[in-house]
Amino acid sequence: MNEQELLQIIDSGESSIVQFKERLPHPDSIAHEMIAFSNSRGGKIIIGVNDKTGELNGLSFNEIQQTNQQIVNVASQKVYPPVYLVTETVSVKGNQIIVISIEEGLSKPYKDSDGIIYIKNGSDKRKVTSNDEIARLLGSRNLFADETEIYDSGIKDLDTWLFSDYFKKEFEMTYEEKGLTLEEALIAKKVMRNNHLTLAGLLFFGREPQALRPAFTIKAVMFDGNDIGGNNYRSKPEDLTGTIPELFKQGMLYAKSCIKYMQNGQGFNSHGVPEVSLIALEEVLQNALIHREYFKNAPVRLLVFDNRIEIISPGKLPNSLTVDEVKYGNPVIRNNQIALFASRTLPYSGLGSGLRRALANQSDLELVNDVEGEQFIARFPRK
Repeated sequence: MNEQELLQIIDSGESSIVQFKERLPHPDSIAHEMIAFSNSRGGKIIIGVNDKTGELNGLSFNEIQQTNQQIVNVASQKVYPPVYLVTETVSVKGNQIIVISIEEGLSKPYKDSDGIIYIKNGSDKRKVTSNDEIARLLGSRNLFADETEIYDSGIKDLDTWLFSDYFKKEFEMTYEEKGLTLEEALIAKKVMRNNHLTLAGLLFFGREPQALRPAFTIKAVMFDGNDIGGNNYRSKPEDLTGTIPELFKQGMLYAKSCIKYMQNGQGFNSHGVPEVSLIALEEVLQNALIHREYFKNAPVRLLVFDNRIEIISPGKLPNSLTVDEVKYGNPVIRNNQIALFASRTLPYSGLGSGLRRALANQSDLELVNDVEGEQFIARFPRK
């Protein structure tokens, strides 16, 4: 934020998204402000401005240091769950002003150490005591991890050719032919929001997705034996990286390189039958990449043992879904935008039939919903 932008905000006065503080108030008081913004639409707390007159009263160097440390402590220790915020110091007419930016929270309702919930009420805040209001806060949570913003990202991190190619496939014309600018098309497809890439946008159209989200890879290992705790392996490449379509392609290539092909009545010059169904492998791997829990900072794992292959997806089944329900094709889509992009870039229909198809082609496929470990395991016996 520059001086002119901040002056415009200050001249407009306090509102439901802007609060002035001449100096940082008591920790409990600033925590209540953070809670109210997080439970509402987000906003900014501006330190160094008189909340009655709007006059500037800048902070000294020592005050800036102390205030920033106190802000971090309050956000992590007096707000439950802790909130994400950004601070910056802006020089305005020779005054050093701190701007605290707080996003609308993903884990509403936010509370203080006494369990009290606050929301914004115009330029002020108020307590929430009604069960109906609390239920509405719970219902308004954005539970879709793939639509969250990657705060340290921008259009520079986007492979515009990938997005343009996708857009043309979906609409059978370019975004220019539809009368849109690149930015308008990115916003319309939820690839960007507030000048940041969304997680789905990064994972499908990012130049280097793992540069911003390094955990979202595939870890692949071929063990010597049947124990994940063993010290010996036959193959252990670098983590597989790239967009979700690239991860899927690399994961399938690795799995195919590890399995055996057996004669089943074919001649010597025939390739043979794979010991596990490639159709089932495709379905399970793409399901792991599309429907995994992206709030968990963990990779998909592709583990090859002597007696089995395991594909382990972060996150248990959502919304009390059971393995039996999954087997009968009851779809619950955890990541709507990722599923939409996948439907045009992967062999994925989104009809909830993928695991049914996998089981039809690999009848001994074992599916495990590990609730305690918060992971979903697909286990292919090797012949």
